[in-house]
Amino acid sequence: MAGLIAGVDVGGTFTDLVIFDPENGAVRLAKVPTSLPNQAPGVLAAFEAAGADLSAIDLIVHGTTTTTNAVLERALCKTGLITTEGFRDVLELGRRTRPQAYGMHGRFVPIIPRDLRLEVPERLDARGRILTPLDEAAVEKAALTLREMGCESLVIHFLHAYANPEHEQRAAEIAARVWPNGYITMGHALLSESREYERGVTAAVNASVQPLLERYVSRLADELADRGYAHDLLVMNGNGGMVSAGSVSKEAVKTVMSGPASGVMAAVATGRRAGMPDLLTYDMGGTSTDVAMIRAGKAPVSNEIEVEYAMPIHVPMVDVRTVGAGGGSIARIDAGSLLRVGPESAGSTPGPICYGRGGTRVTISDANLILGRLPAERFGQAAEAARAAMEDQIARPLGLSVEEAAEAVVRIANTHMAGAIRMVSISLGADPRDFALFAFGGAGPLHAVALARELAVPRVLIPARPGITNALGCVVADLRHDFVRTLNRPLDHVNIETVHAVLAEQESEGRRLIGQEKITLTGIRAEYSADMQFVGQTHLLRVPLPSATPTREEMQRLFEAAYHARFRVDLPSIKANLVNLNVSLIGMRPEFDLSALIDPILRKERAEPMASRPVWFGGWVDTPVYWRDHLPLDLTLTGPAIIEQMDTTTIVEPGCVVTSDKDGNLIVAVPQ
Repeated sequence: MAGLIAGVDVGGTFTDLVIFDPENGAVRLAKVPTSLPNQAPGVLAAFEAAGADLSAIDLIVHGTTTTTNAVLERALCKTGLITTEGFRDVLELGRRTRPQAYGMHGRFVPIIPRDLRLEVPERLDARGRILTPLDEAAVEKAALTLREMGCESLVIHFLHAYANPEHEQRAAEIAARVWPNGYITMGHALLSESREYERGVTAAVNASVQPLLERYVSRLADELADRGYAHDLLVMNGNGGMVSAGSVSKEAVKTVMSGPASGVMAAVATGRRAGMPDLLTYDMGGTSTDVAMIRAGKAPVSNEIEVEYAMPIHVPMVDVRTVGAGGGSIARIDAGSLLRVGPESAGSTPGPICYGRGGTRVTISDANLILGRLPAERFGQAAEAARAAMEDQIARPLGLSVEEAAEAVVRIANTHMAGAIRMVSISLGADPRDFALFAFGGAGPLHAVALARELAVPRVLIPARPGITNALGCVVADLRHDFVRTLNRPLDHVNIETVHAVLAEQESEGRRLIGQEKITLTGIRAEYSADMQFVGQTHLLRVPLPSATPTREEMQRLFEAAYHARFRVDLPSIKANLVNLNVSLIGMRPEFDLSALIDPILRKERAEPMASRPVWFGGWVDTPVYWRDHLPLDLTLTGPAIIEQMDTTTIVEPGCVVTSDKDGNLIVAVPQ
């Protein structure tokens, strides 16, 4: 498929759009406020702001927060569960962990309340052998009861269905005869994994967001069609791939975290072209900050992510960690007279005080404005209101000057964000000094250099359009399908021919699904892996496999090497256990020329500041201000400097040196 390609990403504060013409490299951009709770008007407004003719666009890829927000806010559809007799409380018992390791109390609300979890007689053992036949009459009665109780979606989740799906499949057939719609989720069909709690929660999340996602995507697709768009709408999945709007709701849970995933995919593409395959991604927006670790140019995909406490969603997703620190994060003095920043956010409505939309509580954006990092003249009287609020709410109670209070707010926010980056690097055995920090989001480049100093990261890579990087990720992302199959056997007892057969079957299904999409591809790549552990352990390690036909000895050796690399321990006397086999099929799309994200016509031969202003770096320092679109590709600047553009502002601290590459990315060398 040739022609215009659009990527549109809906964030908590803004909706971003990139329209790319592969033939001549032309780019159109738009950033508009996100419309809530219905995101569709904001998406359409972005196309209008870009002056786009939808009839001329051949492909739209959409990253949405519909399912993520629904899960985090528990704004879910009423869902019922039919499960094995005696196991209705599995979703509530969970793993008996605590929200905080040293906390004495916490609050947990299961996805499906107890009165909507019904049991029926049936039972399989761990090998899939039938111990108790399925009571078909009980299934029909349970489905009717849940329908009468007002449930919109239904989950069928039986013990050990991953080993033998016969009972779940039959129960779904029976329920479909009396259920008023097609929102029926079978646990094994979504996740063929042995752990009944994780499989059950994943299925429950899928069912409870399925109607929401289908209504939203259908409405958006119809409105795009009414305005002239004549092709499939594709939706980003949380694994960094995408799927057509017509089938996305069948596995709606896979769209959780699709927004952050698209940003990571843009980082992969940008880092590959910049010669930096090892990146720590840092996406700071208006509401939160997302971080991830990219090694060897590959996105970190995991199927063991817990979105929040007791919310394990075990479908493959890009491993992104989130903290509540964004430009709109609220600063406050708590009951113990300590300064706190986040996770509560002012969002886009009313937003920070400096937005002038009625916000009354001090935020990180207000602190950056007070420190001179943002141009006060653009905010008018709201800038004075932000300063007055900082003095009243933070500075006076702490006995600080307004500038010291604003600096404290920024430093605490930086500490939160640095902790998240440590969580995805040091906690996984990686040294941040071996990576570059990829800073994006509307607020990321404001804080990136300070974070790099704290983490001893030597370089910061700032893409051409940091504020719309997630939308760019929708444009450059590949197609992707992931498959998981549980074996859960000691490696010594596994039939290696079964391993080969499972991997071949998964690969064949992935190629079939990719073949159904009408998108130009340069090839299809298969990635194989196994989830393994030592016998007696509970945590899993993902072990990459070189092919679909590994030998037993090869798998043992690779697992021991992976275990040693992670924990620096050898356990030669303990046997390995093969838990899951995984295959990822990736349909590779053509590489896009990212150099056109900044119009080459606008670049000047020399870097000339358009102004200067005092900026607080522990004291006021007169700092030159540059417009990024005018910077030459052979740029060399020594900080302090401020680089502004339509979607973000970059702070270059004193002593740092910033250069540019062929795509217009900024590369900041951070002395340690």
